[in-house]
Amino acid sequence: MDSLTEPDPEGAAAVQRPPLVRELLLVAGLFVVYKVGRQLANGHTGEAFHNAQRVWDGERALRLPDEGAVQSALLHGDALVHVANTYYAVVHFPATAAFLVWLYLRRPGHYLWARRVLAVLTAAALVLHLTFPLAPPRLLAAAGLVDTAQVYGPSVYGGNPETDSMANQFAAMPSLHFGWALMVAIGLIAATRSRWRPLWLLHPLLTLMVIVGTANHYWLDAGVAAALLGIALAVIHAPVRTAAAADRTPAPADIAVPATGLTAPAGDAAPPLAGLAGHVVPAPVGAAPSTGGSGLVGARRAEAERVGASPAEANPAKASRAGAERVGTERVGAGR
Repeated sequence: MDSLTEPDPEGAAAVQRPPLVRELLLVAGLFVVYKVGRQLANGHTGEAFHNAQRVWDGERALRLPDEGAVQSALLHGDALVHVANTYYAVVHFPATAAFLVWLYLRRPGHYLWARRVLAVLTAAALVLHLTFPLAPPRLLAAAGLVDTAQVYGPSVYGGNPETDSMANQFAAMPSLHFGWALMVAIGLIAATRSRWRPLWLLHPLLTLMVIVGTANHYWLDAGVAAALLGIALAVIHAPVRTAAAADRTPAPADIAVPATGLTAPAGDAAPPLAGLAGHVVPAPVGAAPSTGGSGLVGARRAEAERVGASPAEANPAKASRAGAERVGTERVGAGR
């Protein structure tokens, strides 16, 4: 997952990571409640098929694309439809779990936000499953679609939905396959800073094609899931993302320049020396033109020329060399 993301530290005020054991128990408890709640919707076969016919007719009235067009594309080859069935069976839960684990480890603030949004979305979906049982299009004779999981495999459902004790096949609306996939994409886009992060939207798009092509859901199942997710996101706001450390360019520090010990003449302001390293320091007003030099040497020379000092005094290095030469000459004279 890091291949499409960049570090995005949440700053000193980042939300503390919640206790791991508490989060594991909380997520596991929510999952158990959801699974038990879905089973409570079993036994409404007549109502589920009646609602399925209403949804199918409603889609035709809205002129939505026929789900059969997507399935026809999958049925061009056994391998493709088998991949779609496998994707439907094995990607849903692991992808969402990996998403939450990554947020927990890398973005604690976004983890709390995503976990709350997923909990609200799942609770709302459970209410609809209980109040609006719906048979999937693969079980609706009027749809004329193939139950690809039963024909090509693999399948996560039993052959008879009325006796299936492992899953409630009459909980098609909304599609949590699509709702969770869309939340994964939105969460990763919100929590990361890579310019490639919009590519995460390919996950819900691919999921949509799979759930429709395998005849497990109607278009409206995905639409209702997206609407519920939108409401949850409007109520539970994402944390404000701070700028990455790499994006914050510190202001350049002033470069200290040693003091020269020079004094400016009365009425003239002393030129500021801090932060002028590498720049020519202008001579005081009224000073004689300098013969060259820059920085501190130029300043000393200009000051010395103004007060009438000799060139050697203006340049300490030259004065030192002149003194050494004078001592050497005196020693030679004494030896003669």
